[in-house]
Amino acid sequence: MTTIATHLTTLAELNPLEPVTVVPVFTLHLGAWQLAISNHAFMVLVVTALLLLFIPLATHSPRLVPRGLQNLVESVCVFLREEMARPIIGHHTDRYIGFLWTVFFFVLTLNLVAMIPTDKIISLVTGQKSHFGGPATANIFITGALGVISFVMTHVYGIRQHGVFGYLAHLAPPCPKWLLPLIYPLELVTLFVRPFTLAIRLFANIVAGHMVLATVLGLIFVFQNFGVAIISVLASVALSFLELLVAFIQAYIFAFLCTLYIGLATSSEH
Repeated sequence: MTTIATHLTTLAELNPLEPVTVVPVFTLHLGAWQLAISNHAFMVLVVTALLLLFIPLATHSPRLVPRGLQNLVESVCVFLREEMARPIIGHHTDRYIGFLWTVFFFVLTLNLVAMIPTDKIISLVTGQKSHFGGPATANIFITGALGVISFVMTHVYGIRQHGVFGYLAHLAPPCPKWLLPLIYPLELVTLFVRPFTLAIRLFANIVAGHMVLATVLGLIFVFQNFGVAIISVLASVALSFLELLVAFIQAYIFAFLCTLYIGLATSSEH
């Protein structure tokens, strides 16, 4: 009975949400203002710095036959431009592809960096509890900000293409005129729903993956059994490879939906 009670107590203390919890890591003092930087905001800054460093490094001296990092970046860029964007946007692809590349690499890098247990590594090295790390895309405010940026850029591109009044007319779906008073408001509601779907899809997938990993690894501490530990570790390795695939898929889906929305906003026909 004591063993069962101990297992139940450990299970009750196990918190699978801990890997995705928002924790302030330091505070910036700006005169009379104080700005608390969370672990997720810190990871956004880290990813931004990494992209600003490595993307120019991969493209600063282009070669006729690319190799290494340049080959990797160029291959991804060409695939996104030719296979994802051009079939949807057509001859306007080169005008908007820079934004789509940025979205893809930013979301992908956030997802990949989140798989590195930075906080655990720092804790092992320093011997002190650290919160410098965590999946930034498991924060609904960050994915929401990405959705809002996509929303704003989509309509900016649409207005640049058609003009303000032309874009408002362009939003009208192809239907009989007598149906427009009913259909047009629904179309406007759809426009405002899109950023929420972008944010929630990315947020939910990343949160679910990290919760499952934390739960599987937590079984080691619950049962404290060698056989369970082996199974948990093997399952965690398999799930990590799955999470790696999800990181790429979710970045592609986010960029693809942005492409689709831009294509709808800038096309000559709705």
